[in-house]
Amino acid sequence: MIQLLAKRFIPQYQEYQNKEVRERYGSLCSILGILFNILLFAGKYVAGTLSGSIAIVADAMNSLSDAGSSIITLVGFRYAGRKPDPDHPFGHGRIEYVSGLIVSFLVLLMGFELLKESIGKIRHPKAIESSPLILGILVISILVKCYMAYYNRAIGNKINSAAMRATSTDSLSDAVSTSVVFLCTILAKTMQINIDGWCGLFVAGLVLYAGFGAVKETMDPLLGQPPTREFVDAIYEIVLSREGILGMHDLVVHDYGPGRVMISLHAEVPGDGDMFAVHDTIDILENELKEKLGCEATIHMDPIAVGDEKTDRLRLMVVKLLKEIDEELSLHDFRVVPGVTHTNLVFDILVPAGYEKDRDELITELQKKVHEEDKTLFLAVKVDEAYHTR
Repeated sequence: MIQLLAKRFIPQYQEYQNKEVRERYGSLCSILGILFNILLFAGKYVAGTLSGSIAIVADAMNSLSDAGSSIITLVGFRYAGRKPDPDHPFGHGRIEYVSGLIVSFLVLLMGFELLKESIGKIRHPKAIESSPLILGILVISILVKCYMAYYNRAIGNKINSAAMRATSTDSLSDAVSTSVVFLCTILAKTMQINIDGWCGLFVAGLVLYAGFGAVKETMDPLLGQPPTREFVDAIYEIVLSREGILGMHDLVVHDYGPGRVMISLHAEVPGDGDMFAVHDTIDILENELKEKLGCEATIHMDPIAVGDEKTDRLRLMVVKLLKEIDEELSLHDFRVVPGVTHTNLVFDILVPAGYEKDRDELITELQKKVHEEDKTLFLAVKVDEAYHTR
C-alpha cells in the first residue's frame, strides 16, 4: 500500500536521500499514521466500552496518543524540510529529532497513565464482556499495527529517520500489547479468569519500555553521537585513495539533521610537494566527498617530512613504544626539532573516545620509554581524543 501511494504522490520516489523525497515520505507515513490510529481508537474504544475492559480502553487511549504523535511527526518533517535562513544557517534538520523526542515523551506519559489505571483495576476488578465484534476489532488492530510497524521501519531506514524508527517501535509495542489484551479477553470469556488489570499493567510496561527506548534513539543525535563505522570507513577510503594523500586524522563529523552533515579532517601531504597542486587535490577531495557521501567537507593540509631517514627512524621507534603501552593508541603530525644538547619530538597522540588512562601519566610513561632508548630525546606531545571509532 505504501509503495503504491509513493508511486502516485512522490516524484522520484526511489531517491530516498533527496530532501524533498524524504519530506514527502515523512508526510505520507505520518498522514497514514493519523488515519489508522484514529480508526483504531474509535474501534477499540467502542470495544472497551461494550466489554467494560480497562485493558481495551487503555489500548484505545494509546492509539489516540499515537495519532497525536503522528501529527507531531508530520509537523516535524514539514519544518525540517525548510531551507537554511540567517537565523539557522545549517538548516532545520534537527527539528526532526526534536519531534521524535516529543513523540517519545508522549508515549511515556501515556504509559504512566495506563500504569495508574491498571493498578486501580487490579485493586477493584470488574467483570468484562466479550463478543465476536470485540474480538474481531482486536484482531484487526493487531494486524494494522504490525503493518504500521513494518512500513515505518522500512521507510525510516531508507530515509534515515530517527522519528519514523521511533514510531515503528511504538507500533510494534502496540501490536504486542493488543495481543495481550486479546488473550486476556479470551481467558475471561472461556475460563472466567479475570486478569484484565494485570493485562493492563503489562501493556503499560511495554509502552514505558518502548518510550524509554525511543527517547534514547532520538536523544543521542541531539547530544552528538559518533558517526557510524560505515560512514567513517567510506571517508577514509575516499581520502586515502587520492594520489598525494599520505594519511589522515582529526576527523570530526557534525550532524545537523538528515541530509545536513558537515565534516572536517586533516590530510597529510608531502612537505616538499607543489602547494598549488596539493591545494587542487584537496579541492577535488572536498567535492568528491560531497558527491558520494552528501556531506560538506573542510580539509586542512598537514605537510609532513618525506624521505628523511632520521625522522622515519624516530617515528617508527615512538610508534613501537606507544603500541607497547596500548595497541589502541596512535600518533600523527610527527616532527623532529634538533637542538645543540637535545632533540624534541613533536607529535599528537590519538586516544579512543572514553579512554580512561590519565593523559599526563600516559605522556610520562612514553617519555620514560623514549629515554631508555635515547636520553637526548624529549617529547612535546598533545593528546587528542577520537570522535569516532574505526
